[in-house]
Parts: sequence; structure tokens; C-alpha cells
Amino acid sequence: MRRKLSSDIRMHVAYTQTSTKARPLKALREQKRRVVVCGLIALAAWNNGAGREWRAVSINKAINTQEVAVKEKHARTCILGTHHEKGAHTFWAAVNRLPLSSNAVLCWKFCHVFHKLLRDGHPNVIKDSMRNKADLTDMSRMWGHLSEGYGKLCSIYLKLLITKMEFHIKNPRFPGNLQMSNRQLDEAGENDVNNFFQLTVEMFDYLECELNLFLGVFSSLDMSRSVSVTAAGQCRLAPLIQVILDCSHLYDYTVKLLFKLHSCLPADTLQGHRDRFQEQFKKLKSLFYRSSNLQYFKRLIQIPQLPENPPNFLRASALSEHISPVVVIPAESSSPESEHVVETDDLVDTDVPVLPAPLETKFDDLFGTSAAIDPFNFNSQNGMRKDDKDRLIEQLTREIQALKEELESFRLESGRLCQALRGRVNELEAELAEQSHLRLQAVGESEFLKAELDDVRRVREDTEKEQRSLTEIERKAQANEQRYTKLKEKYTELVQSHADLLRKNAEVTRQMTVARAAQDEVEAVRKEMQEKVKAAQEAADRQEREQLEQLQQLQRELVSSRAELDSLKTSMASSQQSSEVLGTQLAALESEKAELVQSLSKVEAELSARGEELERVQSSLVTERESRVKTAETLQNQLNEKESREQALESQLAVARWASLQGAVEEAEKIIQDSLAQIDDPAHISCTSSADYLASRCQASLDCMERLNSTRVAFLADNTGVSELVRAVTQSGHLVGDTIVQGSATSHMVPVEQADALSESVKVCGAEALALLGQMKQQDGLAAADSGKLKAALEAVLATAEKLRPRGLELQQGELGDLVEQEMAATSAAVESAAARIEEMLNKSRAVDTGIKMEVNERILASCTELMQAIKELILSSKDLQRDIVESGRGAASMKEFYAKNSRWTEGLISASKAVGWGATVMVDAADLVVQGKGKFEELMVCSHEIAASTAQLVAASKVKADKDSTKLHRLQQASRGVTQATAAVVASTKSGKSQIEETDTMDFSSMTLTQIKRQEMDAQVLVLELEMRLQKERERLGELRKKHYELAGVAEGWGEDEEGTG
Repeated sequence: MRRKLSSDIRMHVAYTQTSTKARPLKALREQKRRVVVCGLIALAAWNNGAGREWRAVSINKAINTQEVAVKEKHARTCILGTHHEKGAHTFWAAVNRLPLSSNAVLCWKFCHVFHKLLRDGHPNVIKDSMRNKADLTDMSRMWGHLSEGYGKLCSIYLKLLITKMEFHIKNPRFPGNLQMSNRQLDEAGENDVNNFFQLTVEMFDYLECELNLFLGVFSSLDMSRSVSVTAAGQCRLAPLIQVILDCSHLYDYTVKLLFKLHSCLPADTLQGHRDRFQEQFKKLKSLFYRSSNLQYFKRLIQIPQLPENPPNFLRASALSEHISPVVVIPAESSSPESEHVVETDDLVDTDVPVLPAPLETKFDDLFGTSAAIDPFNFNSQNGMRKDDKDRLIEQLTREIQALKEELESFRLESGRLCQALRGRVNELEAELAEQSHLRLQAVGESEFLKAELDDVRRVREDTEKEQRSLTEIERKAQANEQRYTKLKEKYTELVQSHADLLRKNAEVTRQMTVARAAQDEVEAVRKEMQEKVKAAQEAADRQEREQLEQLQQLQRELVSSRAELDSLKTSMASSQQSSEVLGTQLAALESEKAELVQSLSKVEAELSARGEELERVQSSLVTERESRVKTAETLQNQLNEKESREQALESQLAVARWASLQGAVEEAEKIIQDSLAQIDDPAHISCTSSADYLASRCQASLDCMERLNSTRVAFLADNTGVSELVRAVTQSGHLVGDTIVQGSATSHMVPVEQADALSESVKVCGAEALALLGQMKQQDGLAAADSGKLKAALEAVLATAEKLRPRGLELQQGELGDLVEQEMAATSAAVESAAARIEEMLNKSRAVDTGIKMEVNERILASCTELMQAIKELILSSKDLQRDIVESGRGAASMKEFYAKNSRWTEGLISASKAVGWGATVMVDAADLVVQGKGKFEELMVCSHEIAASTAQLVAASKVKADKDSTKLHRLQQASRGVTQATAAVVASTKSGKSQIEETDTMDFSSMTLTQIKRQEMDAQVLVLELEMRLQKERERLGELRKKHYELAGVAEGWGEDEEGTG
């Protein structure tokens, strides 16, 4: 039918185009009406019958089992279909035929399309869908039984859609897309506070369902990968666009309603509303932020960002600060999937399009140009009036123009219809090809399943045979299982006791951490005091340098003024000599007065002038002499003031130096008094320490006493060197206080008699330290202060600590630290040597062996090589972690002191390193024997398990003092997992090789008689019994060996001494 209508329309259009010039106007008008009627009939038929069928096909295309996002063109067709039929009858008729309860992906895509219809479809969609509410509820309950995948997501999505339908049925004023103005929102509550209160609760429930779907989708995705660019990820993320649109409106309306409620109701009544809003605000802000970072959403939707803090509903003016979140969906660009889609705007567009230039030119060629250039227009010729012919011509011209426009409009409309129908035909042909392909694929799958069914039947028959033989083996294994259960119970008891010991050790470590934190606080206070004293000393030195510079400048000015004064004196003497010369000349002139009468007037005038000049010079000399004298007096006064100021500053500096020394001494006294007070503190009883660390603290205190004595002597000789004495006093107070605290903590770990003696020695040490500091506080007692008694007390504590050191710590601090490095280096060397030997054995095996034996040897040696590489990586990671532990934990102490303080941990590292190196060597020897055919595969598997246990011991020893957030610890754990996997690979390759070799030794009993077979059977039974007895004895021997190994390890690491000390 569709093709016939399309051909009829094309025929009418072609007929119209070819015969327009030859027919009269009435025939042309009749033909136009006929074409319009035909097109309308075709459009109506398509909308009624073919349109409905086409929409059903679009629904089936949109909701399918492929795990890809719903295509927008199919969803848009479904939405437009609801507007055409003013309801969702066609949609539900097509959906009810789909198996939604058996395919989770199909149900998920149905929920997505249905959500779009509820939002953008006809308003009657919600009413038509309420009839299927019970089915949707049952489907949601059914999918809710699945805990992962699309099943759980479908259950959450169906609950959301049911909630959305119920919300819009209760509140019909809200459209499906939730777009309302503020006035419409006020009208929805009918100006009743109770209605607004209930509406807010319903919006909270609605938004809660939206957020649950949001969280469910994100929790089901692996966000460590780029899931948004995969088809499966986009299938799950696509419905979130509708959720984001709903959430933005619900958040905006909730904020406005809460402000309105707070203006009418007390704040306490709305506390629950505020709490619920705060919770949903945090979730929505986080989800919007996570969604905006996904690549899939960046090209489809612009997600708004919520404010940093939620609105303050208790402040009414905060409503003006609220900005409604706006979700922007960019304009869709043309894509290949949008081709051949019939758009509704194209079907019902009534606008008159702009005529193309060729068509308009063709019409003008047929009927002439417009009236503006019509040759029959006589309006501009001699001003003559129009007659009846002119009016008829103009009327016909206008009708022709109108008919031309209508004809071109219909021509374009019919062209669009033809194009749309051709696109639909192409789509149906593509669907037919797809169905044919699916049919062929289903036939192939059917044949494959038949073949697979035959294989399963054969496997089942083989399984039944093996099951009968397995039953016999299980009966024999039950007895072994009972014996194994008993051994497992004993092993569990040992593990439990070991775990208790580890917990006790962790408690002791925690207590030591608390003590170390207190010690760090004391160290921080000491450093702060040192910085203050240093700053005061630097300020005093800086002020002293400035004053010296001023004094030197004044001295230079004084020297220059004295030089100027000497020059003035010289000029004055020369002027006196000139005056004497003038007097002599005057006397000569007076004696010659009689002779020089004629020139008397001239000489008198000259003399008067010279006299005036002399007077001026004399007066200027007197004035300058007076000014020079005043300047010299001023400079002398300034110099005297400078000297007095320097003396005052010197006295102040001496007072400040003594005050800084007094402050350091008082701070040291407080540290020692606080340390003595901790001895009697009940909270300090749980703190413990080791004798070797106490010895290191005593030795450091004795070294500091020597430095204190030397700086004290230097200060008495020159009191300007107070900074060194302050540092020595502060450090000695800290070290002596630390010695007292560590001595008291060590006394908690030793027997009672030794603990009392050590406590008494520590108290005597504190008393002597306080006495020494008391002498140093007095100026007259500083010279007489003697540190000999304090040294003797520290030496007594050191001697006691040396006696209390455990037997396993004969090594010195430097030797213990060097031993750690030596053992780690030896382990690395052993692993390198083992790897080289394995490579050498692999080359020999390739040169000698052939066939199955060469294949087995290559596989075993390759797995051993991988294990060696994993062990090497583990050792490197352990070294890095140990270096990090030492750097972060030693504080101000040296690396050797850190190893000495943590000797138990150090010895654990040494023991674990030795075990790893020994295990690698033994495994290489076992592999060598297996390759040569002289060894047993079981020895190689046991060596692999032993290496795994040794590496686990090394990892455990390294993790004891490591920070749990350390990247190097994570690297060590990753290396440990690599060793475990490599060990499993060695065991697997060994078992596989063993079974492969044993399969070659086939058992041939065809040539044996009945008597010989019976004899062989009896011999086999005897051998089985002997092997079972031997296996039981070896298991008992293994248990005794492990017990003895546990005891020896405890003695070697001082477990027994620790228990005696704590007791």
C-alpha cells in the first residue's frame, strides 16, 4: 500500500510538471486539487495504519537485547508516536510482547525508553501506564533478588519509575519533565502550608529514588577504566541523562519549598527536613561532580555544579543567593544514524518554503515575469485609466502567481513524503537482511549446541567411570583425613598461641610509641628554647655591630674635624705674618711721608682699603674659629655619649647572656625533674625499654658531660661564648633525662633485685644532675661546679646496663648494622648465583635432552628463573622499605643507634634474609638433580614452599615498623604476591612434568599370567602399607621438628628472657 501511494504521488507530480504549459488554468487548478487530496489520503492512511506499524518497529528497535545505548532516533519516534495517538496504547501493546522478565538488558532499555516517554511524551502516557503498575512492581521485586549486574539496576530503576508515576498522579500540576515556574509551584501547594509540607516529603522520596539509581550505576562500573567510551558502559550511563534532568528540577523546587516552610513554621519542626536535605545535597553534589568528569556526558549534556555549601534555611535572605541549576543539552549534530528518519516536523510542516531558483526561473519562463515588468501594465503610459481587460489581466496574473506558489509547496511536500517513504523502505529491507543473518546465525548455533551436547554426553560417561574409581579412593582417603584433622587441630593451637604472643608484642610496641611521642615533645620544647636563645643572641650581636659602626663613623668625623682645625690654625698664622709685614710697610711709609707728599692721598686711600679688607678677614677668621671650637665640643660630647652607651649595652649584653644561661639551666632542671617524676608515675609502669638502648643513652650522656665541662671552662675565660654553653646545658639535660626515663623503663623488664638497683642508680644520677645545675645557676658557683659525681653516677648506670644486656646482643652497634647490610647483600648474591646456575642448567638441558624430557626441564627451569627474579625484586623492595623505616624512625640518633635500639627487629631481618638465601640455594640444587634425572619432583616442590615461607617471614619482619600508607610497603606487598605466584608456577610446572613423565611409563600386563598378577598385587599392597606407615612416621617427625625449631627460634631471639623480665 505504501509503495502504491508513493508511485501515485510521483505520477501526479510528474504529470503536473510536464503538462503545465499546455493546459488551461481550470485544468491546472483541478489537477492541483487532485494531487493535494491524494497526498492527504496517503498521509492519513500512513498515520492510521502504516504509522502505527512503523512506531511498533521503532519500539522493538529501541528495546532490544544488545548491550548498547538506546538510539536517539528510535526513542524520538516513540515519543512522537505518543503525541500522534495521544496516549501510550501502541507502546504498551508492543512492550507486553517482549520478554522483560527473562532478559535484564532488555528490561534496562525498556526502563530507559519508558522514562523518556514519561518525561517528554504525551501527558496521557502517565495515565495509560498506571494500568501496568502492578506488573512493574512484580517485575521490580523479581529483579531485586539478583545482587549484581543489570538485575539489581533494573529493580532500582523500576522503583524509580513507579515513584515517578505515583508522584505525577498525586500532583497533576507537575508535568512529566518537571518544568514549572515559581507561580505554578505556588499554585501546586494551593497556599496551604500542610500541602507544601507533604509535597516536600514526596519530593524527598522522589529524589531519593533518583540518587539510588545514580549510586547503583556508578557502583556497578569499574571507574578505574574508561568505561564511558565502551558500548556496555554507555548502555548503563545513558539513562542518567534523564536522572540528571529530574534531579536538577527536584533540587531547585526542594530548596524553594524549604525556604517557604521556614517562613511559616518553627525551625525545630523542620529539623528532619533539613537533615534529610543535607544528606541528599552531599550525595547529589558528589554525583554531579563525578558525572561531569566522564567523557560520555561531556558531549551530550552540560551538568551544573552545586554550591560548595548547602543553603542556610535559617536565614531568609539566603533565598536571594540561591541559583537554580540549569542543565544544558547541546544541539544535536547530524550523524549517520539519523539518515532515512521521517521527522514529524517534515510531515506536518505547513510553512511555505522558499522556492529554489531553477524552479522559479522555469515558472517565469512558462508564465512570464512578475507584474512589475508586465508588458500589459499601462499605468505608466500617458496616465491612461485601466479598462476591464487590464483588470482581468492583473487578476489572472495574481491567480497564476498564487497557483505557482501552491504548486511548488505541494511539490516540495510530495518530495519529502517520497523521500521519507523511500527511507522507510530501506530500513525495512535492512531489518529483513538482519533477520536473515540472525536466522543463519541461529542455525549455526543450533548445530554447535548439538555437537557440544554430544561432547557433554561423552564427558558424562567418562565422569561416571571416574566417579566409581574416585569412590574407592575416597574411602582410603577418609582415614588419612582423620589423622590430618588431628594434626590440624594441634597446629591451630600453636597458631593461636603464636597470635597471642604477637598481640602482646604489639601492645608493648604501642606503649613504646607513646613514650617516644612524649620524648619527641620534650625534644620540640628544647629546640624551641634553643631557637629563642639563639635569636636573642643574634639580636644582641647585630645591635653591637651597629653601635661599633656608629662609633667608627664618629671617630672618622672627629679626625676630619681635627684636620680642618689644624688647617684653620695654619691659615691664621699666615694671616698674622702678613699683618706684621703690612705694619713694617706702614712704618716705612710713615718715614717716607715727607718724601711722598704728592702721592699721600692715593696711599691713604689704598691703606684704608687694605685696612677694611684686613678687618673683614680678621672678623671672618674669628667667626670661623668660634664655629670650629663649637663643632669640636659637640663631637667630643657625642663621643663621650657613645662610650657611655657602649658601656651600658655591654652591661646589658652581659646580663642577657647570663639570663640565657640561667634559662637553659632552669629548662634542663625541669626536664630532669620531669624525668624523675615519671619514675613514680603509675602510668609509666607499662613502659619498657631494652638494656642496649639504655647503654647507648648513658654513653651519649657521658660524651655530653665532657663537652659541658669544656664549654664551661671556655665561658669562664671569655664570657662572650655563652651560646656553646647554652647548647651543652640543654643537650645534657635532655640526654640525662632520657637516660633516667629509659633506665626506669628498663627496670620494668628485669628481675626485682636488679630493677631496684637500677632504679636507685637512676635516682642518684638525677640528684647529682640537679646538684650540678644548681651550682651553675650561681655566678660564683659556676667556676666551682664539678661534674665528676654525675659522671660517676652515669658510669654506674652504664655498668648496670651492660650487665643486663641479653646474651644474643654480643655484637656492637656498628657490627649489628653492618651485619644487616652484609646479610642482605649475601642474600642478593645467593639469588644472583642461583639464577645464573639455572640459566646454565637450562642451556645444558637444551644441548643434551630431547623430546618430553627437554620440554619438562625447560618448563621447570623457566618457572624457577621467574621465581628467582621475583625473589630479587622482593629483596630490593625490602631494602628500600628498611631504608625508609630507618630514615623515618631514627630521629636525631644515628643509623647504628637505631639498629641497636631495635635489635629484635634487626635480628628478625637477618634471620629472614638467611632463610631466603638458603632456600634459593637448596632449590637450585634440587632442580639440578631433577634435570639430571637423579632427584625427586617432591623435593623441588618442598623447596618452593620453603622459599614462599621464608619470603613471607622477610615481608612480615619488614612490615613490623613500616607505615601502612607507605608506597614502598605497597611495593613490597606486590613483590611478595609475585613470589607467591612464581612459587605456585614452580609447583604447577613440577606436577605437570611429573605427570607427563609418568604417563610415558605405561603399565603393560598383557604378557603376565594369573599367578604373576596376583603376586604383583600382593607386592603392591605390601608396598602401600609400608608407605602409609612411613608417611605417618614422617608426619610425626615433621611435627617434632617444627616444635623444636619454634623452641630454638624463641631462645635465639630472647623470647624466654622477655617472659622472665615481664614476670
